Amino acid sequence: MERIDLNRVDEIIDRYSGEEGVLIQLLLDLQSEFNWIPREAIARISERLHVPKSQIYRIASFYKAMSLIPIGRHVIQVCLGTACQVRGAPRIMSRIKESLGIEEGETTPDMRFTLRRVNCLGCCAMGPVVVVDGEYHGKVTPSDVKEILERYT
Repeated sequence: MERIDLNRVDEIIDRYSGEEGVLIQLLLDLQSEFNWIPREAIARISERLHVPKSQIYRIASFYKAMSLIPIGRHVIQVCLGTACQVRGAPRIMSRIKESLGIEEGETTPDMRFTLRRVNCLGCCAMGPVVVVDGEYHGKVTPSDVKEILERYT
């Protein structure tokens, strides 16, 4: 695992110097910068802002927009809600897992993709739906998977 640049963490913390109630935004900025929130960054925030690590972990683990483990450059979400499921989403998920060589919740060794299962994306008429980096792909078939993944190389 590569080490993070604590100077960069300090720069992000310094943006909020003297402000109250900035912890969530600070964590979102770290997530954006590193694509996850490393343990070293949490320790630095705790030390500099005098906030217990437990409070920082509680916030970072609560919000889906934050990750305490490294995630890929591209996050793939496969909807497995009822409407998508009956339209073939399990086959889509299987094809993606097979193509990437990972399971749900895992990240490819090259840190390119993270695969997530979601229960509903709220666009049932488009099902089955795959979302990559916020871009929605509707009415996906197993044969569409290769083309979708190739867009994010």
